[in-house]
Amino acid sequence: MKKLLPLLFTFNLLLFTSCGGATPEEMASLAAKGYYEHLMRGEYRQFLEGKEFQPLDTIGTIDRMEEHEVNLRQFMAQQEEAHHGIREVRISNAQTDTAQKITNVFLVLCFGDSVNEEIVVPMVERQGRWRMK
Repeated sequence: MKKLLPLLFTFNLLLFTSCGGATPEEMASLAAKGYYEHLMRGEYRQFLEGKEFQPLDTIGTIDRMEEHEVNLRQFMAQQEEAHHGIREVRISNAQTDTAQKITNVFLVLCFGDSVNEEIVVPMVERQGRWRMK
């Protein structure tokens, strides 16, 4: 099932794109949700690949990525202890700020203890790919 979720995410993304009906807000929302689903499943590298970083050939970037992975592990361990982990990610809304060229995606993190928290994920499009700012 874990291997099926990224495939379904990609299929949905391709379906929206091929139908020509996907708005930038829909594309950014699907990408943000997909990145947070990676985080939820403990796929920290895939989550970080969705962040807008310097190219990997920059000195120190690989070390920074490893630091970020450690921080994400600690964050998820805290969420597990405090709320029994993140169990679901839902798209709530998305709004584009055309002046700043950012789409703010509103996601709801549903925790295992029934607490829901809405977060804002700023997304930018670079070379046809949506990334977290």
